[in-house]
Amino acid sequence: MPNIILLGPPGAGKGTQAQRLVDARGMVQLSTGDMLRAARTSGTEMGRKVAAVLDGGGLVTDDIVIGLIEERLAQGATGGFIFDGFPRTLRQADALAELLARKGLKLDAVIELVVDDAALVGRIVKRAEEARAAGQPVRKDDTPEVFEVRLREYYKNTAPLIGYYWATRDLVQVDGMAGMQTVAEAIAKVLDKA
Repeated sequence: MPNIILLGPPGAGKGTQAQRLVDARGMVQLSTGDMLRAARTSGTEMGRKVAAVLDGGGLVTDDIVIGLIEERLAQGATGGFIFDGFPRTLRQADALAELLARKGLKLDAVIELVVDDAALVGRIVKRAEEARAAGQPVRKDDTPEVFEVRLREYYKNTAPLIGYYWATRDLVQVDGMAGMQTVAEAIAKVLDKA
């Protein structure tokens, strides 16, 4: 039952690979965005806290996100957990390590999807073009301008985690520019060793 973090900039394919792991291995994807949306309407005490912050236009604190993750960890997962979108900062990485230790769990691997930034912009533009051609709505963040802002935010706040997890010997790099199946196979090898 491996517990992993998927790291990489926006558009690297983390969501796609996480979904493959959910389908193939029964892992549980802990996407902070999904968890916040679910909590907001849950009626629980934590859900009321989330709703109050979001309705007030504020940013959800690390403590609230850790609380949501702790609630979900308590439910268990036979296939392990995929942390998606968390941690985003060094402070959050420390908080996650403390939470896992408290729960008697461990992090088995941090998988960084290594990608080329220029190619990522091309991927985003292509995704938007394909959506338009299929008559589907284009995601608001699928423009080169918005994507470049997200990329800068990633390098400013989240990229330091690469060094953090390298130092803990948990980091494994996978070529995120390879085909989807090749990336999935590389991730599977990492998990099979965990």
